Amino acid sequence: MNQQSFSVGATATHPKHDRTAWLKGGDFRCIMPPHTPAGQPWRIILLGPPGVGKGTQADLICQRLGTCHLSTGDVFRAAKCCREEDLTPAMHSALDFMRRGDLVPDETVLNMVSERLRCLRCSGGFLLDGFPRTVAQAKALDQLLESHGIPLSAVINYEMPITEIVARISGRRTCTGCKAVYHVSTLPPKVENVCDHCGASLFQREDDRPESVKVRMAAYQSATSPLIKFYEERGLLVSISAKGTPEEIYQRTQRRVFAAQKAKAKAAA
Repeated sequence: MNQQSFSVGATATHPKHDRTAWLKGGDFRCIMPPHTPAGQPWRIILLGPPGVGKGTQADLICQRLGTCHLSTGDVFRAAKCCREEDLTPAMHSALDFMRRGDLVPDETVLNMVSERLRCLRCSGGFLLDGFPRTVAQAKALDQLLESHGIPLSAVINYEMPITEIVARISGRRTCTGCKAVYHVSTLPPKVENVCDHCGASLFQREDDRPESVKVRMAAYQSATSPLIKFYEERGLLVSISAKGTPEEIYQRTQRRVFAAQKAKAKAAA
C-alpha cells in the first residue's frame, strides 16, 4: 500500500456506490459500477461505540477512498421492506429471529454476509460496519476472506471516553413530528424545545438518557474488548481518538492507518 493511494482520498471524493447487491443479496447486481482506486483497494472493518461519530467517518472514508459501505444494519432494515420472494435464505432466517424479538445468531449473520461475497470482492474495496461483533464472528469472517484470497487492510477502532459519549448522546433531542435530531449544546433549535422545521415539540428518547447510555456503553465494552484484542494480536487494529471535528478525525485516521500499513509492510519485508 503506498501513501499516495490514501493521500489522494484526503481531497478527492467519489460518488456513492450503488449497494443493490449488498442490500438485497441473491442474484441482484449493482447498477453503478464500482470505483477502482488508483492503488490497491482498501478493505476495512469499522469499530466504535454508539455516539462516537462512526457513521460520519464511514461516509468520509467511503467518499474519499472509493470504498463501498457495507453495513449489516442496513441489510436488516432493507430485509423488512423486501418482498418475500426477494428474500435470501439467510435474510428469511434473520427476519424470523427479529420478529420474535430474538438476537440474530452468529451463524445466520455470517450466512447473510456469505451470500454477498461478491461485495467483499468488489474492486473498489469495502468498509464493513456492524460485523463482526464477536470473536466467533471475526474468526468465521477470517476463514471466509482467507478462503477467497481477500486480505484485510485494517480494523479501525474509534475511541472516546465514556463521560464524553454520555454527554454527546444525552444532549440529543428528537422532534415528535418530523423526527429531526438536535443537540442542546452543539446543534440547538432556534426556539428551545421547538423544531425548526415543523414546529413540533422536541423530546429526549429513552435510549438517550444518561443512565441508559451508561448501560449501553458497559454492554458494548464488555462485548467488544475480546474483539479488539483479537484484531490487535493480528496486527490489524488501529485505534483512533474520536475527538475533534469530522475532518480532523478523518485526517487523523488517514495518518494512523497509513503509518500502521507502513509498519506492517516493513515487518513483513
